[in-house]
Amino acid sequence: MSIVTIHLPEVKSKEESRPRHCPKCSGETFQRWGGEERSVRDPHIKQVRVYRYRCCRCHYVFRYYPQGIDQAQQTQRLRVLAAVAWALGLSYRGISGLFAAFGVTISRMAAWRDVQQRAQQLRSQWKGKKVRVIGVDGAYVLGWGKKQPVLVVIDLGTGQPITVGYVDEKGPRAVKSFLEPLVQQLGISVMVTDDLSSFKQVADKLQLEHQICQFHVRRWVGRALHELEHSLAEEWIWIVSEIRQVIDDLPIEGDKRLVALYRQLPPSRMGRLGAEYTPVEQLRSVIIRLAENWARFRVFDWQPDVPWTNNPTEQGIGKMKMRARTVRGYKTWPGMFSGLMVAGSGVV
Repeated sequence: MSIVTIHLPEVKSKEESRPRHCPKCSGETFQRWGGEERSVRDPHIKQVRVYRYRCCRCHYVFRYYPQGIDQAQQTQRLRVLAAVAWALGLSYRGISGLFAAFGVTISRMAAWRDVQQRAQQLRSQWKGKKVRVIGVDGAYVLGWGKKQPVLVVIDLGTGQPITVGYVDEKGPRAVKSFLEPLVQQLGISVMVTDDLSSFKQVADKLQLEHQICQFHVRRWVGRALHELEHSLAEEWIWIVSEIRQVIDDLPIEGDKRLVALYRQLPPSRMGRLGAEYTPVEQLRSVIIRLAENWARFRVFDWQPDVPWTNNPTEQGIGKMKMRARTVRGYKTWPGMFSGLMVAGSGVV
């Protein structure tokens, strides 16, 4: 049986320690300057004690909130709970009704703001961190009346989304412009994607090692070879079997074996006027495509932290698409970004 663990911020009714630094001048000596009882919205705590302090250096007066409390009326725990409830499939009206059953009143708009804030927290948590391996993939999500292209970036170490961009994966320039700041900020060195040509161009321009998802490779190669088996002349069927064996084994010098198979084929006639794209030419094209990208198929073989498929990214996109269907389409890009980030992060 699966067990889901939800990590929620701890909330205290009062802070027992004193502030360490003044938020204005970084002073370390304070004088308590009164306090007050404040009502908060939380499943367990209804009242908290908030003290004010006066800095002895600059005389700045500020409030020092207990853990899990800030200027908002909702506690940090309640805000995270609202975002988790939304990620699990509840509507904003449903979240309001659920919390009302436990004696906590929040409006639908408050629940919406909680989801937006959670998305920004998920995005900002990557500041100052280093991520070596990312998964990148595109998706189409219903928004403002039609399917909109998005590009999803996942940390393959944790499976958590790093960010989502309003970018079409088929445009190499747009993809490069979107990924370049992330590469510089996070120190990314490896990118895992499907076999789309735009990703290959971007990986080369950004000087990233590029692992092509083996699931996608084996799927298109399998389909291509299956079709060729029914159209090739009998004398070339053995090459189809050899290609399958090379793909299954993924040897270090697999590209050389593919080139050797290529040389067994008759000379190409594609340069001649009126030449047809025959099954032999299709086989030749498959071999060339595999040989040219052989190094991109085997990064996982000598770097243990690089997965051989892009499944974590696909799983994150699956969560995003599932939640997008239940909201019947997003109305704006900021709303779509927040929804996809929260849905893709899952319950953590």
